[in-house]
Amino acid sequence: MTDQLWNEHKGTSGPGAGKHIVLVSGDEEYRSEEALPMTAKILSAHHGFDCTVLFAIDPETGEIDPEHQTNIPGLDALDSADLMLIFTRFRELPDAQMQHIVDYVNSGRPIMGLRTATHAFQYSRDKTGPYAKYDCTNEEFEGGFGRQVLGDTWVAHHGHHGYESTRALINPASKDHPILQGVEDVWGTTDVYAVGELTGNPQVLLDGQVLVGMNHDDEPKPDTITMPIAWIKEYTGDEGKASRVFCTTMGAATDLRSDDLRRLLVNAAYWGMGMEDSIDPSRSVDTVGDYHPTPFGFGTHQKGRKPSDYA
Repeated sequence: MTDQLWNEHKGTSGPGAGKHIVLVSGDEEYRSEEALPMTAKILSAHHGFDCTVLFAIDPETGEIDPEHQTNIPGLDALDSADLMLIFTRFRELPDAQMQHIVDYVNSGRPIMGLRTATHAFQYSRDKTGPYAKYDCTNEEFEGGFGRQVLGDTWVAHHGHHGYESTRALINPASKDHPILQGVEDVWGTTDVYAVGELTGNPQVLLDGQVLVGMNHDDEPKPDTITMPIAWIKEYTGDEGKASRVFCTTMGAATDLRSDDLRRLLVNAAYWGMGMEDSIDPSRSVDTVGDYHPTPFGFGTHQKGRKPSDYA
């Protein structure tokens, strides 16, 4: 396990027994390398899912380096996965690695995207590669992976990044959706992202209210509209198979100190796999072990860490 470049969490008893979730981290800013191992532990320990967590790895050191944009080992785990949860930013993976993601996306299996997954890929080194259309700025496959698969690509910060936090408001039209069972109070330190017109017949679950500061009880920012921050949709890939898709523009490691945000993600995993009848608001979403997330920011990742440090 020490030298393995990814983490595996074997599920205990629970509704998820026999199902396999692959969580793909790799962003420079929001500490997905901390958020996703914690999420995997909840899904495995409390809900029974087998989970594999993948990381951006410096191939020379074997260390986690989210600023290394061209290597996420272990993506072949997607070939037999029941759910992909992706939280990457501006990756440009080798074709052999990216093929596993593309094959999964076209398979009709469920997809979850967090925060920067709206701009998960950017092809700055090889703009003519076979998977360059997934670039978040692609014009023909408009907005690439983020817009076509998840619903939108990167637009802008709607709140003042690092100064204004986010309160989630339940969309009244979606209040009875299974994903929102037990979800009442979602707040996070990251700001609201701007979102345009979502693709794929979306259903908005939560809207994001910009707050005037970085505290849970801060007031809403005056004269500022809300933006969708969590929604579901369908994506039909190249093989004509439709996937259930959930996306939220929240999800930084610090955001996931919110009990109800963790509940939202766990519920979304159940829903994605068609297991909404197994959603149980009384089943724990508590963190497993200590969780002291690193504040978001460029260059703030914990240096010298290997996957085994998050196991």
